[in-house]
Amino acid sequence: MFTGIIESVGKIVAAEKKGGDLRLTIATEKLDMSDVQLGDSIAVNGVCLTTVEFDQQSFVADVSNETIEHTATGKLQEGSEVNLEKALTLATRLGGHMVSGHVDGVGKVIDRFDDARSVRFIIEAPAELAKYIAHKGSITVDGISLTVNKVNGAEFELNIVPHTMTETVIKNYQSGTEVNLEVDLVARYLERLLLGDKAADKDANADKLSMAFLAENGFIKNI
Repeated sequence: MFTGIIESVGKIVAAEKKGGDLRLTIATEKLDMSDVQLGDSIAVNGVCLTTVEFDQQSFVADVSNETIEHTATGKLQEGSEVNLEKALTLATRLGGHMVSGHVDGVGKVIDRFDDARSVRFIIEAPAELAKYIAHKGSITVDGISLTVNKVNGAEFELNIVPHTMTETVIKNYQSGTEVNLEVDLVARYLERLLLGDKAADKDANADKLSMAFLAENGFIKNI
């Protein structure tokens, strides 16, 4: 688990094709590696990766084809900057929100524009994720815990303050940039919970949730 508070902007030193998938070597820059052990989790642009080699300046992680297919990680190359966060501990301040490091989909930056000292971004999410994105709700973009300011269909708007612009890779975003998205965990679990006993059915899935389903099962009253 993570908080979505980025600890360092690292850099890809090597992106090596290995055994049909990918191995990344990542320079950690100011990330404190003194307490890292083999097998520890580190979020790289919001993707939870396992440390298989490390020293005080870098670490190595393997990226499976599953991760390559469902995130923007496969597009990282030598020199790419990435957001880094070590897994939280019981002593960690939860300054963002609960983040799993399991990316739900890849979004795309539609626009960016200045707003006083802040920068606003409009990002388009995959259509299937739109139902989880709420005005003033939390969303994780490339591992950054952020608040949704506006929602318009599958598009949502973010207001990024100067500190976040300086301390994360969001400063590099331009129209067309692909980003890893993780929706709020509570929304995911609530959706499954609402299926009730029907969640055990082999053909049960979240897409079956509808106003009719909720009314039939007593979650709302028919008007």
